[in-house]
Formats: sequence, structure tokens, C-alpha cells
Amino acid sequence: MKPKVLFLLFKSKPNSKGECSIKCRITYQKIRKEFSTGILIIPDIWQSKNQKVSDGNINSEFINTQLDIIKQEINQAYLFLQVNSESFTVIDIINKFKGDTISNEVGVVENHRQFCDYLKKLIGKELNKDTYDKYVVYGKHLEDFIRWKFKSSDIQLNDIKSSFLDQYEYYLKTEKNFQQSTLNKVIQRFRRSLKYAISENHLDRDPFMMYKAKRVKKEVLYLSQQQLQDLENKDFGIERINFIRDLFVFCCYTGLAFKEMDNLKKRHIVNEFDGELWLIIKRAKTSRTYKVPLLSKAKEIIKKYDNEASEYLFKRISNARFNGYLKEIADIIGIEFNLTHHIARKTFATTVLLYNDVPMEVVSKLLGHSKMQTTQEHYGDIVQQKISEQMFNLGKKLDKKG
Repeated sequence: MKPKVLFLLFKSKPNSKGECSIKCRITYQKIRKEFSTGILIIPDIWQSKNQKVSDGNINSEFINTQLDIIKQEINQAYLFLQVNSESFTVIDIINKFKGDTISNEVGVVENHRQFCDYLKKLIGKELNKDTYDKYVVYGKHLEDFIRWKFKSSDIQLNDIKSSFLDQYEYYLKTEKNFQQSTLNKVIQRFRRSLKYAISENHLDRDPFMMYKAKRVKKEVLYLSQQQLQDLENKDFGIERINFIRDLFVFCCYTGLAFKEMDNLKKRHIVNEFDGELWLIIKRAKTSRTYKVPLLSKAKEIIKKYDNEASEYLFKRISNARFNGYLKEIADIIGIEFNLTHHIARKTFATTVLLYNDVPMEVVSKLLGHSKMQTTQEHYGDIVQQKISEQMFNLGKKLDKKG
């Protein structure tokens, strides 16, 4: 993409003779920078549309020739950089035009774009398109912030200070109205782009090495053992409602997220090393392989909906419709919180696994978490409740013996 060159007359600051400065604006890769041409003219003779001084005026031919030369030399600077540099910025074009040393510095926004280009090639290999799209959207938030805070389309990576993230957080809270959990995700993905900058030698070190995100503690919602039993045993009398209930229960015993459930095929059910049936599928969110042995309840539901004509285990449905039916189910069963598909995965971790004394490290493995810490952060309180119950029961037993 060639740079766009535009000449602008700045009328706001005329000199004592009433002359105004002509500035040159270069736009390259959606980032623009301006510099003074050193040419001063009376505003009345400037033709903005034609990008020149009107003919017939004193020095008009000389001034127009100078503007043409500036444009030609900018294009020559661009062509030189295109041949001799792997990557360059609009500032590099200006520096080359002026004869200054090319900085090879990269802007914050530009670096994020380069990082997105890097990620784009990994779609289907290490990440999915939904994740890539989020990085693109978060890049737009970054652009908006820099324009809001610095009144510029970009700033150099090496110019960012330790207060940058605090200011970015403030902007996301006050201008974008983001909750802390969403805000943390935006910051996290921005910092990943900084790691890319370090790997590309655009930065020497992470300027936010000591930064710690504000932790958000969310209440873990899940079905209790009694609620799960009520759901399993209830005949709703409507086929579509019973079908949604069965799929939800299936996920309560497998821990599948919605996309994996919807994409589940017969080939994902595999006889494993122990002679038992396992569910093996790649998670859409992380592209990691998700493996879990099938419990008897999950096997019953697979058998109930076995359709030899289809490669899919279950009839497919949209997430919105699925959650819409779950609201009807919650009303009938008497579940007071908002019942969504994701609660099935939480129920699998808590009611099905942790409350049946499955160790935390096994739960972490079955959920497909890359770090044990992730499982502990989400379900640590549940373990504490379980310990409390066990100690209470132990206390009663000891009291009886006494």
C-alpha cells in the first residue's frame, strides 16, 4: 500500500504578513504524520481540491513545483524503504525523505497490527478464528485509547511509560464501560502483543513487568445434586424440551462446552487403552485436545439419540435457542439463577467430580485446563466447602464415640 500524500494549509496561525504554513500529511498503513514544508502563502491563493497554488500569482509556478518535488521525493523514500527494509513506518518514510537516520522504531498500534498478521497465519493450527477476531477488536480499542489520550493515531513503543496500563484501564472503564473481567482480557491480549514486540526486537523488555491485573472473584453457579436429579427425572411432556434437557445433562457428565457439544460426531467416541469409551475432541476455544471417559449417564443419552444416518451424535441447534429453552426448563424445575449451557460444565466440575472426591489435579486434567492454578482459582472455594462438610461429619462421628 503506497503512502498517501496530502498538502494542508494551516490557517489558524498566520504570521505578521498574513501568510500561513503549508504542511504535508503522509498516511501509511492507516497511520498519519504531518510535517511543515517550510512554504508560506496567502490563504486566498490556495486551491485545496487541486493541491496547488492558483495560477497567475507571484511565485505560483515555483511553489507548485516545490510541492511536486516534495511528493516525488516522498515516493522515492517509500520505494527505497520497500526495497531495503523488511518493515517500516510512516516516521521512517519522513526520516528518509528528510535525510535523517531511519529509526526502525515501531508504533504501539502498528505492532499490534503486525501481531495480528502473525496470528492470522496460525488460524486452524494453534488458534481459532474467533480468538483471532477478538485480537482484532481489541486492537481497535487500543487505537481508540491512543487517539483519546495522546491525540495521535499512534505512539512509539519505546515512548510508553509505566502509567500507560493504568491510563488504559481508566479509559476502558470510563469510556468503554467495561467490567473488570472484560477489561482484564483486553489488557492481557495487549500485553501478549508486547511479548511479540520483544521477540521481534522492537522492545528491549516488557515495560509492564511488575503490573498485576485486578483479580475478579466470580460466584461459581452450578446445579446441586438434588437439582441435577430433579432435572434428570422430570418428564416435560414436550419432545423439544426433553431433548434440550438431555443435551444439558449430557454436558453435566462430560464437561463439554456448547461448541464441542454441537460439533460432536460419532468418530469422537473412541475405545481407549482401558477398554472404555472416551470422548476425544479438540476444544474450539483453545484448539487443545479434550479427553474424558464417558460415564454411564452420558452413554445412555448417546444411545437414546443414536442416528445411523448422521455423522453427528445430536441434532444441531443454535446457542441462543438452546439457552432460550433452558430458561423454560429452569422455570419449571424452580431454578432461580439464569440457567445457561455453560453451567453444565460448572456442574461437571463441582457436583459430578469435586463433590464425589475426585482430586483437584484430576479435575483440572478432565476440564482441559493448561494450568492447575486455573482450576484452583475457579473451584478452590468448592474444595473448601467440601473439606468443611467432611470435617463436620468427622466431628459428629467423634462426638458419638466420645
